[in-house]
Amino acid sequence: MSYAVPDVAEVISVASSLGIHLSAEEAVLYRTYLLEHLNALDEFVQSRIEEPAPPMRSAQRQPGWKPSPTEDPLNAWMWRCNIPGDAEGILAGKTVSYKDHIAVAGAPMSFGSFALDGFTPDFDATVVTRVLEAGGTVIGKNVMNGLSGGFGTGGGLGDYGRPLNPHNAEHVTGGSSSGSAAAVAADQVDISFGGDQGGSIRIPAAFCGTLGLKPTFGLVSHFGIGFGSDQSIDHTGPLARTVEDLAAALQATAGYDAYDPRQTRSVPEDLEVLEGLSDGISGLRVGVLQEGFEDAETEVADLVMAAVDVLAQAGARVSKVSIPEHLQVRAAQNALGAEGALAVFNTGFYGAFTRTYYPASLLAAINQLWFSHADVLAPRTKLQLIAASMSRRNYNGRVYAKAQNVRPTFIKAYDAALTDLDVLVMPTCLMTAPKNHRPEGYMQALEDSLANAASRATRNTQPFNYTGHPALAVPVGKSTAGLPASMQLVGRFFDDPLILRVAYAYEHSTDWEALIGVGTRTREKVLA
Repeated sequence: MSYAVPDVAEVISVASSLGIHLSAEEAVLYRTYLLEHLNALDEFVQSRIEEPAPPMRSAQRQPGWKPSPTEDPLNAWMWRCNIPGDAEGILAGKTVSYKDHIAVAGAPMSFGSFALDGFTPDFDATVVTRVLEAGGTVIGKNVMNGLSGGFGTGGGLGDYGRPLNPHNAEHVTGGSSSGSAAAVAADQVDISFGGDQGGSIRIPAAFCGTLGLKPTFGLVSHFGIGFGSDQSIDHTGPLARTVEDLAAALQATAGYDAYDPRQTRSVPEDLEVLEGLSDGISGLRVGVLQEGFEDAETEVADLVMAAVDVLAQAGARVSKVSIPEHLQVRAAQNALGAEGALAVFNTGFYGAFTRTYYPASLLAAINQLWFSHADVLAPRTKLQLIAASMSRRNYNGRVYAKAQNVRPTFIKAYDAALTDLDVLVMPTCLMTAPKNHRPEGYMQALEDSLANAASRATRNTQPFNYTGHPALAVPVGKSTAGLPASMQLVGRFFDDPLILRVAYAYEHSTDWEALIGVGTRTREKVLA
């Protein structure tokens, strides 16, 4: 028997937590039948029925190692390893890493929390399997803002310290794919896959001066990747220093996956990205989103508009466009995300009800953490769960229902603009990377976290998690302080290759090495 046998008092307590009130006499009878049920469940869990597992490439793996501070001066790495992929493929010769919420069999997986120390998955996420099939070499896992917070957006709460921005260590890297962006920017890895629920690929890409793609929702499989909120807003995608590497990473991993129940029939079996990458942008219609520039720092706005001028010189037809709904999306997503996070918390990691493969080891580890160590969750996550519980109590699910049901209205607003345009342009973030703030004590750190200092950073990124449109962060130079600025390209559903083609045209019309290079450069030098 692998469980603690409940007594009558525990039966009464558990029932009460469900709103079921039992008398002592009733509880005695319920317990009799409950033990039969629990014994049957225990027998099933311990049985040796075959459980087919997902495919695994490079099954014979060396254990890897925790890098020393000397090996990891930016604190970007949780774990280093060397898992070679197939001998040939579009990623042959490329090194690849993963944010530490993506499962790599044999490599420790912490989700950024000490509470999961020692957990090692026994399966690969689909984005790992497909990278190995395409010839990539997996070299490690990157630090992330995790269950216990993190320092990607500043502050003083987090278990694994602050990844340092390669351009200026006194400024933040952005979260939550903070280690991925730092490692890519510092040329420590060619490609890193991050996660994006509100900008968590694109914001660190913007702050660290790399490319970062949030693909069309569902285009890249999310199997084997952690959820922290509603599954309908969560994405995974690559960060890289060159558009060609980013395109190869997308082509290698995009397409239908039977293990990802979030994908719809619209997801293609695969996607050709590299073939048309250099076709140019002559005649392409680019819309400068006016609402996307509201409250932007002057230098950021100027650098993005200078990049738009480069696109125009390359043949694009540029015009201004207004989408008022752009400033209203966040309220809907925040409502969705809170109750979605509560649903995942209550239902169990990866949810339920779908006929697919459920990775039991990871499910058990996370569910046990939530059940026994909820106190280690990040303050913002705790606030979100408490608010969602009260929302559910006050509105009985109407908030979540409305947040899902109004989504087509916002999608329609962007799609209407994209009927007459091919791509929307705006700053990825309204500012360059803020200076790291060091709180004086725990309560100040807690307040910093609860105040959600990243809200301005997500103004332009969060809407496209909610709508699902593809969105790409592209570095466009540096401020006079030497900090990267970034423009965001947004396209129609599954037009990911097109926005990459725009980025490629921009990359090859500029001094790209100067744009993305680590170090201080003036705007004049960058755009010369």
